[in-house]
Amino acid sequence: MSETMMTLKNDGSLSLDNVKAALNKITKQHKAVGKIETPKGLIKKKAGFDYVELSYMKNIANEEFPGWSWIIINSEMVGSAAYVVHGRLKWFDNGMWREGDMVAAHRIQTKRGGMENDFVDIGNDIKSANTDCMKKALNVYMDIAADVYRSEDPTLDDKQIENLLKFAKKADIQDNIRIKIENGDINNNNYKASIAKLERISK
Repeated sequence: MSETMMTLKNDGSLSLDNVKAALNKITKQHKAVGKIETPKGLIKKKAGFDYVELSYMKNIANEEFPGWSWIIINSEMVGSAAYVVHGRLKWFDNGMWREGDMVAAHRIQTKRGGMENDFVDIGNDIKSANTDCMKKALNVYMDIAADVYRSEDPTLDDKQIENLLKFAKKADIQDNIRIKIENGDINNNNYKASIAKLERISK
């Protein structure tokens, strides 16, 4: 058990400082996980979209959030077209147990020219629905493979803000850039372009 969880007030509740400290650690860790670059050799394509195998995402989860678990809350067929899974991810996150639900559907494959319920491999479709659901949860709640699934956190970290303000000071537009950072006009998605522009202006 973490130090944050063990430090209680006299009435048995957690102090506000401990909660703030834990939340700060959670934010920093998730930013760090979201910036892990997926090895190019592990990125695959299907129907024009990039994806990674579940095994890779589980390895990252084991390293960054040991003790996590996945349970299926409900699963059912939607007619004969798709199989839907509702799953729940539970993980220990810097002193706090957290839970998050996810739903995903996988289209059921039928034999070409066969009857409506002439399935190719219904067991594989069920497995794929659960895999899709788990992968979505690991990405959304743990920020794993953010570079592949394009769910990067748009907020700037302290180092990025420091660099922006450093170049803005050279260009004598520090107040203007600070306002753009606070408003979210400059964010992680346009950070590199903003730095390049400030470098040109400051020369």
